[in-house]
Amino acid sequence: MMSTHTPTRLVALLALVVAACFATPPPAQANTIGGNRPPPYVPAVRPALGEILKDARNAINDRRFSEALALIDQAEQVQGDPLTPYELYIINHLRGSAAASAGNVPLAYKAFNIVLDSSFMPTEQQLPILAAMVRMAFSARDYDTAVRAVARYREAGGTDPEALEIEPQALYLAKRYDEAATIMGRQVQRKIDAGTQPSEQELQVLASSAIKNGDLDGYLAALRLMVTYFPADTTWLDLIIRTEQRSDFSDRYTLDVYRLREQTGTLLEPSDYMEAVQLALQAGYPGDAQRMLQSGYVRGVLGRDDDVGKERQERLRELVDRKVAEDRATLAEGEALAAQADSGDALVNTGYNLVGYGEYQRGIALMNRGIEKGGLVQPNEARLRLGHAYYMAGMKQEALKIFSSIKGDDGSGALAGLWSILAREG
Repeated sequence: MMSTHTPTRLVALLALVVAACFATPPPAQANTIGGNRPPPYVPAVRPALGEILKDARNAINDRRFSEALALIDQAEQVQGDPLTPYELYIINHLRGSAAASAGNVPLAYKAFNIVLDSSFMPTEQQLPILAAMVRMAFSARDYDTAVRAVARYREAGGTDPEALEIEPQALYLAKRYDEAATIMGRQVQRKIDAGTQPSEQELQVLASSAIKNGDLDGYLAALRLMVTYFPADTTWLDLIIRTEQRSDFSDRYTLDVYRLREQTGTLLEPSDYMEAVQLALQAGYPGDAQRMLQSGYVRGVLGRDDDVGKERQERLRELVDRKVAEDRATLAEGEALAAQADSGDALVNTGYNLVGYGEYQRGIALMNRGIEKGGLVQPNEARLRLGHAYYMAGMKQEALKIFSSIKGDDGSGALAGLWSILAREG
């Protein structure tokens, strides 16, 4: 998580810079040309003012920041000639350091702006001060100012990631969600392209910016990144449900959604398992139904003594056991009939049914034969379930190859993308 406090290491640096300003200035070069020309100007602080500022510097070093600020105000009122540009530069350098250390961000920010605009400001000291101003504005919750400070820091050549990465957070907190999503999206993508993992906070800002901006596609993209790098049941469930709710998502894949939820541990209620099992039976996959039912009992979601639906769950289990027994008795006959069919659909379905029983090698072989045979009513659906079969068999690389080949816009491509994320986790 990004730090939002005043950067003490930069405050210390500024104090050292100010100390250097009190060093004895170099002697002026002798003027050997031009007769009586005045010697070149050497920046200096008049003695009376210098004594007060030295006391202020000592107070800063001793962490007596309120006293230091009072002394700096006193120095600014010194009697005599008006303050020179160099004296103003020194005064505001000290004031910025003391104010930042004291937590007075507005005063420090104002003082450092004066310092940066001074012709006496060494080039090599500009970026540390600009970075400090970014952090100070952010810590003061002045987010629009923080955004402008980041822009100024970047234009000056600043490259410190910690300072630059404040920008999308500041945009988000300023409720400039569209800009926050754009900048954070670029920031996250740069990290991914560089082989660096984005932080969970970055992805949360990206997701929240998209949803607040009404960008469902952007939100789903952010959720996919979150389950890729920081998988959590709640994130998976949100991602799966919102994917299924898209208008272009076909009802044909409802059972496939339940299969994905089972594997991601997001079937949370008895009704989830009951619906999934019944859909599997209706689709003609009793082995799949039995496997998911057993998963519900193993996870403790089904069969709880305090569940009023316990008896209904037991009746469903008896039905599943009966359907499994009937189906197993005709498996060989069904395989023979599937081989004789004109299209490959029957082979795919028969093979997928075998996968539900854990007969992966035999089932996957039949599914591949069916896909090669062709004439499929729903080719994407067949390939999606082949990918699932490979996944269930523990053949993750083969599954990824299949999933990556599915580009359907009916929901099959979206599901294949989610299965790919899950396959890469293992």
